Amino acid sequence: MADQDKTRVEDSRRERQPRGPIARQAEEKQDEFEERTVVVNRSSKVVKGGKKFGFSALIIVGDRNGHVGMGFGKANEVADAIRKAGERARRHLITVSMNGSTITHMVTCSFGAAKIMLRPASQGTGVIAGGGMRPVLELAGIKDVLGKSLGAKNAVNVVKATFQALANMKTRAQILAKRDRNAL
Repeated sequence: MADQDKTRVEDSRRERQPRGPIARQAEEKQDEFEERTVVVNRSSKVVKGGKKFGFSALIIVGDRNGHVGMGFGKANEVADAIRKAGERARRHLITVSMNGSTITHMVTCSFGAAKIMLRPASQGTGVIAGGGMRPVLELAGIKDVLGKSLGAKNAVNVVKATFQALANMKTRAQILAKRDRNAL
């Protein structure tokens, strides 16, 4: 009888892991995404006892196959901020319209003072983009693109502008369907 009570106590102390097919699918889905940290910021607040530091992190996740997500997390520790940002990025995925290994058409977009321009490129050009645009485009699976940041250099706003640009892109079939015509 004492042995049974002892095993119950040990069982309750163990952390419970989610089980079953749904938990396995969730694990597999999280593992298929690659994660990149774009920027980690430290902010401080002066209080009576000294300085209190806070951290924010911007994370990009993608499967290099047309799906990419962005997350921004804040916490008192760097690791917690990165974890929160990664979770948010996995929840907010977008699908990117692509034409082979490049984007479908030229697009310009702005967020805040950051303005970016993306142009399709011929096969073998590679990703010619800097700053916060490069990890977004690479993790989305775009292999040939020309990108230019025209406005502010703030990495967070550049990434958000890039996401707006990728979300606004349409394929030829989508545009013609909206016009109520057949794709040629």
